Amino acid sequence: MDMTLEIADKAIKAAFAKSTEQGTAMGITVVDKSGRLVMSARADDSGFYTFDTSYAKAITAAAYKRSTKDMVENRSVNPHFFDALPGVIPGGVLPTSGAVPIHNNGKIIGAIGIGGGSPDQDNECAIVGANAVESS
Repeated sequence: MDMTLEIADKAIKAAFAKSTEQGTAMGITVVDKSGRLVMSARADDSGFYTFDTSYAKAITAAAYKRSTKDMVENRSVNPHFFDALPGVIPGGVLPTSGAVPIHNNGKIIGAIGIGGGSPDQDNECAIVGANAVESS
């Protein structure tokens, strides 16, 4: 199965529920496995750039097929690569915590990115969003 609007909506709703529980206004974006925008939404009180950061994080998770938190934790392996990355990739990438791939039957079908909270809050909401889709 490929990423659909219905799947993206389910992931975003689950992530928003978690962000509401945290008391944090966030922007949330879902992309397909090629990094193309499927759906994006932001809370009423979220910051100006939450769409941009959530989208860039989602693209990064889709492109590298791993969570952005994992990328941050492994940055020391090749710091120059990570420093140069945002300026090299068209459309921008953001290898900071807050995005995870979305799987279906063991295959990546897209990614969800979150912006607006702390790195841990963003990551937790992304995991909740992806799990809502993967467990259905």
